[in-house]
Amino acid sequence: MFQTPATMRAAVLHGPEQLVIEERPVPSPGARQVLVRVDAVGTCGSDVHYYRHGRIGDFVMAEPMVLGHEPAGTVVACGPGAERHEVGRRVSIEPGTPCGSCAECRLGRYNLCPEMVFYATPPVDGVFCEYVAVHEEFAHAVPDSLSDEAAALLEPLSVGVWSCRKARVAPGDRVLVTGAGPVGLIAAQTALAFGASEVVVTDIVPHRLRLAREFGATAVNVAQTPVAELGFAPDVLLECSGIPGAITEAIRALARAGRAVLIGMGGDEVPLPLAKVQSHELEITGTFRYANTWPAAIALAASGRVRLDPLATHGYGLEEAEQALTVGTRDDTAVKSVVYPQK
Repeated sequence: MFQTPATMRAAVLHGPEQLVIEERPVPSPGARQVLVRVDAVGTCGSDVHYYRHGRIGDFVMAEPMVLGHEPAGTVVACGPGAERHEVGRRVSIEPGTPCGSCAECRLGRYNLCPEMVFYATPPVDGVFCEYVAVHEEFAHAVPDSLSDEAAALLEPLSVGVWSCRKARVAPGDRVLVTGAGPVGLIAAQTALAFGASEVVVTDIVPHRLRLAREFGATAVNVAQTPVAELGFAPDVLLECSGIPGAITEAIRALARAGRAVLIGMGGDEVPLPLAKVQSHELEITGTFRYANTWPAAIALAASGRVRLDPLATHGYGLEEAEQALTVGTRDDTAVKSVVYPQK
């Protein structure tokens, strides 16, 4: 029988570029919660941004915070009334817990819940730690065919699923994905899985463009061939770069009645080609996290229609979490680094 330790290690951010390994109490699972031993955590661009700047937009660190919101692990204990999972079950954790009773939650848009408690979003601690307690409904069982890395990356895959749903990607659609970072590469695969007949991915990093081709997309280096010169009029834009100029150029390329979903986080304001939006009746929307996506994400990853393991290019133990957050500045082949809190 597993004996829960009293303390655990956690990587705590005290300020920009001040990451410290500390001993903290292991949380006790409350009502309908499970205690999960964290086996793998993907690093996200938001983690890197907090590490460098201590803030993202209106979300500002006011006190030390544990980073990380892409966890997978194993259930090691169940709190009172928790019956969904058995001890020993491998799970992928959905990192946000909504209130469940506000208007947004009642309408099924719980990603917009104003009382959302989301890992690694001030003042909520994340999961660069050895154990975490989570509501059983937000711990999703994964098949043994999925690696720990893939189980952790179901979180960015959920971004891809939510974005393709928002864009209403359907069989036969032509899709443009701007930005071949982890989310862009996942969004491209997801669009193909949703039935897109052609997906074009743009970026300037050769290694990432090679991965896009391996995943079945057409890859274009926009440093050599701008979007405006492609002669490609997509039905859907999945904008994953967050770069204002790239956003404007991509919107201009959309076909009549095209749909644009803005996923990448960049500047607060972007020039909008209003005449094009009006004359072509374009739809433009933002996207924020996800809701009810894990079952679809698990199915896509387990079936092999979306491949996540090739994105996990670098791995680090918890003591090396700082290296995980900075590897992109040292290695052009880095796509997604994974932290293993048990190592």
